This record gives sequence, structure tokens and C-alpha cells, in this order.
Amino acid sequence: MNDTVKEKLAESLTSDTTDILPYLPYLLQDFWELGSSPEQMLQLFRKHIPFNEDTKVLDLACGKGAVSVKLAKELNIHIKGIDLIPEFIDYARRKAIEYKVDALCDFEMNDANSSVKIEHDYDCVIFGAVGDILGNYKETISKLLPTIKSKGFILIDDAYVVDKSTNEQLNFERVYPTYNEWCILFKELGLKLIECIPCLELENDVEEEMNWIITRANELIKKYPSQKDMFEQYVISQKNEYTDLQQDLVGATWILQKE
Repeated sequence: MNDTVKEKLAESLTSDTTDILPYLPYLLQDFWELGSSPEQMLQLFRKHIPFNEDTKVLDLACGKGAVSVKLAKELNIHIKGIDLIPEFIDYARRKAIEYKVDALCDFEMNDANSSVKIEHDYDCVIFGAVGDILGNYKETISKLLPTIKSKGFILIDDAYVVDKSTNEQLNFERVYPTYNEWCILFKELGLKLIECIPCLELENDVEEEMNWIITRANELIKKYPSQKDMFEQYVISQKNEYTDLQQDLVGATWILQKE
């Protein structure tokens, strides 16, 4: 894993240092869902995408496989999930067995940047709450496009700001487009916006999730006291991201179709 990939991976999981990477599986062990809402993804998929037993879906940077397993279970479709963290892939495989969809789910450890070059002919690609591991917004969508068939679909989970100036208020440093800027980008890249579901309030219990992270960070501080500052900074970064989502950002799930 080169330094750029490490940096993008750490940033996608709300950290400003790559040194945290070996500890992320421990810090996030209480989570199955890592960002995207499986329910929202399922809702959009079921509503807009024709599917049958031959439907093929690619879930890039799938985390622990929550979206993949949910879709496979509810829709009886084939899904390939790819993530760079081996512990996440192991967890996803166990969940697929638990939910009796291991015959439908194929989980692979790989870098999404490599996978987009070799994965093709899917009916739908999912890119859920992963940040800029594939590059900026335009680069990301441009890299996703070759993975799907003509008239194929992209399900993407990210966020937008109501006004450009809002970016100056964000705690977690990343510049987000406005809704209109997203729409212009989609059109420029030959994608039809089918539907966007804005997330006006966080579905999960923020306090509970922060308590999980704080508990695990404190356990690591006891075990690795010399890394105390890094773990405390990770907790702060997580709090900042939650604050941004609650106050200044509009989380959104888009379904797009290649024209």
C-alpha cells in the first residue's frame, strides 16, 4: 500500500494520520455499518433498478459489507464487495454466512483504485460514504463509469452544502459541492440523476456510536500510552464529522444512470 493510498484510506475513515490505520479495526469493532445506510440503498435499488437472479452489483470500498449483505438478502442478487482492510473483509464474509447469502456475496481484499481498472460489466456500482479515495468528485465518478454496463446505475452516498460559504465552517477539512454543483457534474459526465434522498437527520444514535469509539480509544490508550495523542485526536475527528453532518452538511444518496 503506497503512501497516497494510505492517506486516502485514513481520511475516508475520519483520520488525519496514516499511523492510525493498524488500529482502525479495533476502534471500529462495534460497528457493522460504516457510513452508508443499507436501508436507503435498498430503497433506491428496489425502486429504480430492474433486477433478477442474474443481476451483478459491485460494492467498492464496501467496509464490513453491511450494504452488500442487505441487498443480497433482500433482493437475491449477486454482489462483489471490495475493501482494502483485511479485517473488514473477514467480518463481511462472516456476516454473509450468518445471513445465509455467502453464495451470493463475494468479498475481496483489494484497493478500489486497482479494482476500477479491472472490474467491468456490472448492472450497478455502489460507492457509499467513502470520501475521495478515488480522487476528487469528478475523478471518482469518471473511474466508476467503466465498471458498469451501458444504461447501468451508480449508487453514491456523499454530502453537499447548501451554500459554498458553508465549507469555511466545517470542522473536518474537506470541500463539498453544492447540490447544483453535483447535478452539473453528473450531467457533464453523461449521467442521468434518477433520484436523490437527502438525509436531514442522522439515522443512527450518534451518542451511542461516539461512546463506542471513546471506549475503544481509551482501551488502546491504556495498552499503548505513547500513542495517546493520536487516539485522542481520532476521537476529536469523529466528533467533528458528526457535528458537521448534524449542523452544516446534507448527507445524500444519489441513484444515477449512465446515458
